[in-house]
Amino acid sequence: MSQELIHVYLMPGMAASPLIFENIKLPEDRFKLHYLEWMVPLEDESLTDYALRMTDHIKYDNIVLLGVSFGGVLVQEMSKHLNVRKLIIVSSVKSKNEIPKHMQLAGSTGIYKLLPTQLASKVDLLEKYAFGKNFTKRLKLYKRYLSVNDNRYLSWAIKQMVNWDQKEPPEGIVHIHGDNDAVFPIKSIHGCMTISKGSHIMIINKYKWFNEHLTDIILEN
Repeated sequence: MSQELIHVYLMPGMAASPLIFENIKLPEDRFKLHYLEWMVPLEDESLTDYALRMTDHIKYDNIVLLGVSFGGVLVQEMSKHLNVRKLIIVSSVKSKNEIPKHMQLAGSTGIYKLLPTQLASKVDLLEKYAFGKNFTKRLKLYKRYLSVNDNRYLSWAIKQMVNWDQKEPPEGIVHIHGDNDAVFPIKSIHGCMTISKGSHIMIINKYKWFNEHLTDIILEN
């Protein structure tokens, strides 16, 4: 008798495409992977309302939700409207207390509004004038994995991230974090599974770790 498939929904980080999960593999006889994508927010849409709208893409029950970075924040909001078997966040935060102080300051002062989000659509121009191998390599990563360059979305996403006010982590959440995360430094993170030398993009460059451990993490009671 075959086991019922466990449906796993994957949410990429801010402005990123599901391509960041291209190397994530789970046993196909146990799991079915579904890739979520960012939508352009409605005018003045709250994160709560956006998360509720995102749940329209969830077609199964008792699911696994996995989100990366800001996608980890979103899946936590989505989980409040769904029957979730397991909630997993990667390179993300579980409450406002884990958000770095400079981000919190950006939220409280409104300085985030000054960020030139319209430059996100000018990656080709930046690449033309890039110098240095590391910078050029990073731009190629951006071009491959960033799919949303709408400045309305980016302005909205940054606002939601720096102003997120969740006080307590959801019960049973699994938090996987790298000890070399430059966006959300490990010193502010509590109660996580730590990946040695894991950076903010470890879902891409440490995919072998995830392929080795995700099955057990999902099935663990």
